[in-house]
Amino acid sequence: MEKEAVTTPSRAPRRSDATRAAILEAARERFAADGYERATIRAIARDAGIDPSMVMRYYGNKEGLFVAASEIDLRIPNLSAVPAQHIGAVLVSHFLDRWESDETLTAMLRVGATNDAGAERMREIFKANLGVVVAGVCPDPDEVPRRAALVASQILGMALARYVLRFPPAVTMERDEVIAWLAPTIQRYLTAERP
Repeated sequence: MEKEAVTTPSRAPRRSDATRAAILEAARERFAADGYERATIRAIARDAGIDPSMVMRYYGNKEGLFVAASEIDLRIPNLSAVPAQHIGAVLVSHFLDRWESDETLTAMLRVGATNDAGAERMREIFKANLGVVVAGVCPDPDEVPRRAALVASQILGMALARYVLRFPPAVTMERDEVIAWLAPTIQRYLTAERP
């Protein structure tokens, strides 16, 4: 007699999970459109189709909501197998992929350009993610914070020009052209001897 396979049903998403997801999506869109200062809990709740008290229940206040909505994983790939001289190109390519596939990054850049809390959040995210990359290839450990800031200036500068301000030359440049221009500069920041 053959036994029947027993399967356990996967956990169905709880209503609270769907509510949280709706709040975060509405918050990201509202923060991107209005900035941190002008975005309100009421407007975010209205956009999410819920009562404002639910936003407060889950996130406490606007600052707590902003922190949750701006939780970003830059998903920097493991670069240990990449030859040191190619890391600049790999990083530029990676960040182009991220900016083009994640509206949250663009929204955060908009907020960060106009709001202290947004700027601080962007600093935290890039410091945590880029610091590790730079530390792995920088010839002088004391230079890691400075070099990470230089790398961020190029990555964020292109993102601002291409995805937020939409400068026509930056927008119309082919991906390979952007990589060809930025990669040598990023590479120099990462691995060159201090000038």
